[in-house]
Amino acid sequence: MSPARNILALHAAALSVMTLFIATRVHAGDNAQLGFASSRNNVAPSSEVPRTWATKRCVQWERGLGTQTNGSPIVAGGKVFIGTNNGGGYLNRSHSDVDLGVLLCVDEATGDLLWQYSCEKLLSGNVHDFKEVGICSTPLVEGDRLWFVSSRGEVICLDAEGFRDDENDGPHIEEQFSTALEADIVWRLDMMGELCVEQHNMANCSVTTVDDVLLVCTSNGIDRAHERVPAPESPSFLGINKHSGQLIWSDNSPGANVLHGQWSSPTVAVTGNVTQAIFAGGDGWMYSFDPRGDGTGNAKLLWKFDCNSKTSRWIDRDRGERNNIIATPVVHGHCVYVATGRDPTRHEGRGRLWCVDAAMNFGGSDVSEELAFDSDGKPMAHRRTQAVDRSHGEVVRVNPNTAARWCYTGSDANSDGKLAHREQMHRTISSVAIKDGLLIAVDISGVVHCLDATRGSGFWTYDTLEKTWASPLIVGDRVIIADEGGTISIFKLSADPEIAMRVAADGERVPIVRWNLDGEIRATPTVSKGILFAATQEKLYALRLSKVDK
Repeated sequence: MSPARNILALHAAALSVMTLFIATRVHAGDNAQLGFASSRNNVAPSSEVPRTWATKRCVQWERGLGTQTNGSPIVAGGKVFIGTNNGGGYLNRSHSDVDLGVLLCVDEATGDLLWQYSCEKLLSGNVHDFKEVGICSTPLVEGDRLWFVSSRGEVICLDAEGFRDDENDGPHIEEQFSTALEADIVWRLDMMGELCVEQHNMANCSVTTVDDVLLVCTSNGIDRAHERVPAPESPSFLGINKHSGQLIWSDNSPGANVLHGQWSSPTVAVTGNVTQAIFAGGDGWMYSFDPRGDGTGNAKLLWKFDCNSKTSRWIDRDRGERNNIIATPVVHGHCVYVATGRDPTRHEGRGRLWCVDAAMNFGGSDVSEELAFDSDGKPMAHRRTQAVDRSHGEVVRVNPNTAARWCYTGSDANSDGKLAHREQMHRTISSVAIKDGLLIAVDISGVVHCLDATRGSGFWTYDTLEKTWASPLIVGDRVIIADEGGTISIFKLSADPEIAMRVAADGERVPIVRWNLDGEIRATPTVSKGILFAATQEKLYALRLSKVDK
């Protein structure tokens, strides 16, 4: 019996009935999860659009964080939530020298600390829980409940009020610390301890929901030697009852084919009357499931799509053209958009940005662009390092039932027959943002791409000259890009580069506005009530987007 099935057997009776269509309770103007909604399209609601834009950085407040901050801030119920490490040492019981995973809750108006969740690092070290990385998950908030994945690989539900409401919400009521500055744990699922998951380096999933089902990527990955997947039977994707923490279904489709880690986050697509849970796997495939499972504890696959060329090879330590997927898929209309990448601390390399029709087939089919066949013409199962080796007589054939709309690898803007650095789509961990038929993508090299979302043709690119981890944010007719150099660049949303950018004194086209923050930015900024919340590695800023009256 699989690890996941053991847990399912324990909880089967409790999960026989689920309450569906529970409304999300958030305040107007809140951004309560990564990408504003479960479609993950990082476009601010119209209510967030300021009437005027500041040309200078206008700081409402700033506050210290830890020393490494990779999770993005979210805003809900008058509070800002963000994952970091313990470098700030804000609780007297934990000096800043103690390495912890930390989730901070601060006041939206002032930045004052309200409460903090803390967890110790795993004793196994960097292979599972990288030193000083902290909590990378961006939380989800609905009403007075908050869900996230800890650095220890635990799916955790907290009371969004912490212990400030003088209540200890359960079923988990055994918190060691329960002062007003501490987090109130409602329930916890230990994916490593209970489901035998072997996360690689970190767990970072930013969860989302469909009705009562919490969708989670487990981060199951390779071993310390980077040679094999130690737990191929353990789940990669989960559906959990968000109220109880009990497992509804699990899936281990990537199995032994995980290339490195699994660090993407789930997305929800609604096509017609079909709701889909979209996961990007560490094998470079994108999977669509029925979010309710099959009713017996198993996943129900709707379709799958290989985002790599069948002849591409995986070679560890940056070599080879085969990539996994770290970016979170984005849904717009009935299409899913996702780009390939690798560990962002490594070489840039070439990436692929895909548009896949999510409404093509719901029968569990392979809707990839290509199919693999052996020398006898028989279909081949997927292999980890290379799907098709032509030297062995294996062949690639076009899939007549592909759901691929287009694949973008770059744009030859000067029509010289080759792709210069700023014309290429490099590997990325960033998600795209789409509005008014325009798609904005940014790769790890810091090249910003503006494309036609329908056809995948390029309109313009811009090179920030800095590595970029964060995803684009669109607010009204502005595109906001934050790079690792600490610069926030603002473009106008337009297919015309003459409108999207201004001309600098040296004649080069540059962003309309550039703000510099003190430190590296890896987290995606968000906006709420006209305030841009942006985190460097060590500070959280609340920046006014509208001009300030003198």
